[in-house]
Amino acid sequence: MSGNSPLPGDGPKRSRYDVVIVGSGMGGATMAYALKDSGASALLIERGDFLPQEKQNWDADAVFMKHRYQNAEKWYDAAGKAFTPGNYYYVGGNTKLYGSSLVRFRRTDFRATEHADGTSPEWPFTYDDLRPYYLRAERLYRVHGDQHDDPTLERDEPFPFPAIGHEPPVQEAAEALKRMGFTPSNIPLGVDLRDGGRCIRCATCDGFPCRVLAKSDADVCAVRPALASGSVELLTNAQVERVRTDATGARATGVDITHRGSSRSVDAGTVIVCCGAVNSAALLLRSATDRDPRGLGNSSGVVGRHYMVHNNSVMVGVHPTRRNTAEFQKTLYVNDFYTKGTADHPFPLGHVQLIGKLQAEMLAGQRPAIPAWALRYAAHRSMDWWLFTEDLPDPENRVSLTPRGDIQVRWVPNNVRAHQVLVREMRKLLRGMGYPLVFSQRTGIEVNSHQAGTVRAGTDPATSALDPNCRSHDVDNLYVVDSSFFPSLPVMNPALTIAANALRVADHLIGNHLTGNAAATTTTATVSTQHTTKR
Repeated sequence: MSGNSPLPGDGPKRSRYDVVIVGSGMGGATMAYALKDSGASALLIERGDFLPQEKQNWDADAVFMKHRYQNAEKWYDAAGKAFTPGNYYYVGGNTKLYGSSLVRFRRTDFRATEHADGTSPEWPFTYDDLRPYYLRAERLYRVHGDQHDDPTLERDEPFPFPAIGHEPPVQEAAEALKRMGFTPSNIPLGVDLRDGGRCIRCATCDGFPCRVLAKSDADVCAVRPALASGSVELLTNAQVERVRTDATGARATGVDITHRGSSRSVDAGTVIVCCGAVNSAALLLRSATDRDPRGLGNSSGVVGRHYMVHNNSVMVGVHPTRRNTAEFQKTLYVNDFYTKGTADHPFPLGHVQLIGKLQAEMLAGQRPAIPAWALRYAAHRSMDWWLFTEDLPDPENRVSLTPRGDIQVRWVPNNVRAHQVLVREMRKLLRGMGYPLVFSQRTGIEVNSHQAGTVRAGTDPATSALDPNCRSHDVDNLYVVDSSFFPSLPVMNPALTIAANALRVADHLIGNHLTGNAAATTTTATVSTQHTTKR
């Protein structure tokens, strides 16, 4: 970590806060940023630490072969087999290593959509409800894009910054797609390419930490400004063990934490859980009491259920005699299959985008039998894509706890035919673009960066855990503000929607629970005194 970065203290400075936010990823960090000027005292709790700025940030061998930054515990699949999830516990959460794709879901994504295997359900609010917050999130996370190049995107306002453009090999791919009648578009990306910005468009962005802090991650863009305000404190290396409630179970009173080996409690007027879809569900399940034996806020029985993670494939096109000289490859996507299918599968297929340029070290773990020289040869001549299609919210796909208290994830892919068709169609496109060798591989349960749906929001307390403002139907001052609330998982990267929704919920909190209380009096006032009736 650089010397001028804000350092957290060794413990919370007080025993009670107006707001306690659990988790500093995209949801928690954005929430802390949104509340920083409200007058409320806020404690942001992160189980990890700051990810260090060091030369290994850009070392593919250190990141992908030696797994230098993997720090998640083992999870277990339905058969009890352990796996290492794609979770990272740092200030900023998974965004410290994400690919900075900050896209809006489309208007149709908020409506019910029919697929071959069932219905993707309607959301409890609309695209227009989220639209102003999308723009605020794009400004906060310095998004570069082109509002004109994708007909599936309805927007009049320009992006905060223009699209960063394609390097020659990617531009050639875009032209080839156009000749075949497709609509290549610029990926909206959160990187610091402003005048005087830090980004150098290197080959070590997607999947790597940014050594120069030019990636628009939740730590750099949200946590650090929130801390600089003085109203938000950060507690690192602290795991929240449970959310406490009063004797009625209808109000949260705070959290119990383990901090550097010691146990303590922190009181709160409002508790906001933002741990990611798996860990948020696990925390609520761990917070069960004799009064709520199925877990906190789980009278509906849906907490942990409806886990979604997308059906994903990596597809690599290789031209044996043509080198790909692109450094910053991840600038193009194709949405022609987003809302339509094919003659033999007339349902939406999904989304395709370039990923960061593959290097031999990134392939070695998947292809250990192939000699290193052959992997290097292929990587120098490949163009690399990510294909994802929608999986549907199945209540049997779920997060639960083992008898020891470990996390168990049951996930059986559904809506698989759509993915198979998308792979088939994209294979044709790559060959039409001049890549005679095309390889693809499905990802497994451990690839879960797009996890969602385990604490779903809705209008009916019998079938959802949260109301449309992401407040628990059961616990008046408990919110869950990450991808857990998603009723469905549209087939694009969820990070911007998580951030936009956090800004939306923060406005709800400030307008309904902080006005005339913590925002206007002292920092010892509690958010809870201003709660309105939830039913």
